[in-house]
Amino acid sequence: MKLIIGLGNPGSQYEHTRHNVGFRVLDALASRQKWNWERRGRALLASGTLVGEKVVLVKPLTFMNNSGEAVGELVRWYKVTAEDVLVIYDDLDLPVGRLRLRGNGSAAGHNGLSSIIQHLHTNQFPRLRVGIGRPANQRVETIGYVLGTPAGDERIVLQTGEEKAAETIPLILEQGVEAAMNLVNVDPEAQRKAEEKRRLQLERREQERLQKEEKK
Repeated sequence: MKLIIGLGNPGSQYEHTRHNVGFRVLDALASRQKWNWERRGRALLASGTLVGEKVVLVKPLTFMNNSGEAVGELVRWYKVTAEDVLVIYDDLDLPVGRLRLRGNGSAAGHNGLSSIIQHLHTNQFPRLRVGIGRPANQRVETIGYVLGTPAGDERIVLQTGEEKAAETIPLILEQGVEAAMNLVNVDPEAQRKAEEKRRLQLERREQERLQKEEKK
């Protein structure tokens, strides 16, 4: 069994904010699987089978900074280990819509993740981060930015990243975190440059081959 935790704040006023990326990713996955949400204790749950694995999606209702309270209760209830938990949340240090998968690590200033680490007494659990970028205006306070609603192109790019994250979850379950990291964490620009470099190398080798043929 796997618990997949999406972080966010309950209430319609937070629904479309940057900080609610985790909720929206799980909403997208539940919609695709036609799983229904129901309240249990201090969380909304949706469950089913994904790539042969029993999965419970979790949206804590404790507000972001106390996410660990609901997560800790569910980990104990379902008797799973920390390694069976996957947390999905927003990340200021990633470009908007970019994904990053890790098997463990610190909270890096994210209060929701910090609360989960505190209540699970470990940081040894996987997490999938979705980039929301940092405000272009450095005078904008972080709290105001993460609780703000993106618009225009930023909203479209973030929504694309959320959809991609929802698509990535079955991949993580099927291949494992380590293998999935090699696919999820690829920098698109770096990949494009690498492909361009390989193309130029092939062209150069072909030119050298033709030149040798002409000299014969």
